[in-house]
Amino acid sequence: MRKLVIGAAALAFVFVLSAGSPVGAWHRGAVDVLAVLPEVSPGVASSVEGLTVGPDGNIYVPSFGFNSKGAITGNAVLFVLQPDGQLVRQVPIANSSPHMLGLAFNPVTEDLLVCDFGAGVLLKVDPDTGHSSVFMTPTLPNPGLNALTFDAHGNVYVSDSFNGVIWKTGPAGGTPSQWSHDPLLGPGQGLTPPFGANGVEFDNKGTIMFVANTASHQIIQIPVTPDGSAGQASIFITGINAPDGIAVDTHDNLWVCANQEDEIVVVDPKGKVIAKLGDFNGITEDGEVRGLLFPASPAFSLDGKTLYVSNLTLFLPYAGAKAAIDSAWTLKVKRYTVVKIHVEIPPLADGDR
Repeated sequence: MRKLVIGAAALAFVFVLSAGSPVGAWHRGAVDVLAVLPEVSPGVASSVEGLTVGPDGNIYVPSFGFNSKGAITGNAVLFVLQPDGQLVRQVPIANSSPHMLGLAFNPVTEDLLVCDFGAGVLLKVDPDTGHSSVFMTPTLPNPGLNALTFDAHGNVYVSDSFNGVIWKTGPAGGTPSQWSHDPLLGPGQGLTPPFGANGVEFDNKGTIMFVANTASHQIIQIPVTPDGSAGQASIFITGINAPDGIAVDTHDNLWVCANQEDEIVVVDPKGKVIAKLGDFNGITEDGEVRGLLFPASPAFSLDGKTLYVSNLTLFLPYAGAKAAIDSAWTLKVKRYTVVKIHVEIPPLADGDR
């Protein structure tokens, strides 16, 4: 018995040493609150999902139309934030459903386009007044328009999470074509969260499109052929827990919101994970998330030094889906946040990359 006691004590000592000096651990950095978003109407807060940075450097975030009590009604609201988090304005998006997802400014036309998930259309929205018009309507039933990106000519590509399609239309909008419709882009059967094609982004040369498939926990790659059509889709990487929005840095690293792991996963161009940033650190007494909870959309500041991220904090059963690992925590949230992360890929604790 004496030897067993000494052995246990020695084991505990070794454990303490290893806990103090982790080998190969991620340096997850700091996640700071950029802004706590105002209520969309008196007494009514709303979660947010989509997020983009405009050509003016401001951050644009539309309401998603859910809170801890369920779905809300009325038009969606567009929040505009300065890089220091100060609210510039909030305007109702005219003729919209309450449920907005991805948005982005066309780099050629500078139009602000917003996915109206609830209405199943892509809207062109005036970011000053909230006036909107229908820019594109999918030609398949029950679309789940989620995220969008652009090529160098200003053509628009929109992910459809339910039909497993990447829609394409010209800079002026109109009837879209099915740029890619591949089984790898679909939501599968009985998977949670039940969204197929989600975050979408090109590499810097515009030769590969990356698409997050949230339900299958994969990033899909689609080569762009010389004539601009879609090549054969294939799996780029698998195993990220519910990948959502994607941002691509100047080195072609993918910064992916893992919405059920509450972290940002950074993947290099060869498919190797080189960093994991952020975590869920609980909820304050005021009902505000510490860190990340169901992170959804990332976007870089104009100088590339800051990553802004929306905390969706969606209780999935309210959206007709099965509860997921963080669903219980989302019911405790009362104040919805946009956070910021310093853009840095820190070394592992042992220096191994």
